Amino acid sequence: MTMDSPDDKPAQGGASARGGAGAAIIERDDRRAAAGKMAKATKMSQGRDDGAKTGAADHSLRRSAFDVYKRGQGYWLRVCTSVGVGIVILAGADFVYRQLDVYRTNEIWTMWMQIGIPVVMCVGLGYLLFWAVGVNRRSCDFLIATEGEMKKVNWSTRREIWGSTKVVIVFTLFLAFLLFSVDIVFWSFFSAIDVLKGPSPFGSLFGGS
Repeated sequence: MTMDSPDDKPAQGGASARGGAGAAIIERDDRRAAAGKMAKATKMSQGRDDGAKTGAADHSLRRSAFDVYKRGQGYWLRVCTSVGVGIVILAGADFVYRQLDVYRTNEIWTMWMQIGIPVVMCVGLGYLLFWAVGVNRRSCDFLIATEGEMKKVNWSTRREIWGSTKVVIVFTLFLAFLLFSVDIVFWSFFSAIDVLKGPSPFGSLFGGS
């Protein structure tokens, strides 16, 4: 059986301290390495995002003047808007054609002028309409959002519509009868005090003169 001398205890304590310091240094290095890997991964992710944004921006710049923005979204509202505005454009072109008829003579250029101006008008306004409902982002997003909101509307059933219609009809007839009665009362009163003279407008209804 051996016993440690008092001189050996400080040596053992120094070795334990050196071991603890080494472990702390290793742990610190591990944390630094992990932080470096995380920063590198973050930079790579940001680089990919920036590259994607740049690619999307380049793609938007390369879009043709006839590329439809968000094709398939807001379809029916775009179609209905195009049809409605298209009818107005055609009506306007027809109006211009008829107005230019007064300037038409036997010369051929007047006929081309009468036809050409409405055609150019239709082509120009037609493309402007296409640009508004199919190319311009702001107006397209507005139409898409509008159709999305319309889909959230709770439409009334046929039974509810019929019930509301009956209420409106009955109230309208009652209001007409009430106004007619008040009109008769006022006419009779002012006729009795000789303010109104002449045949009564209600005579034909009640068999009087």
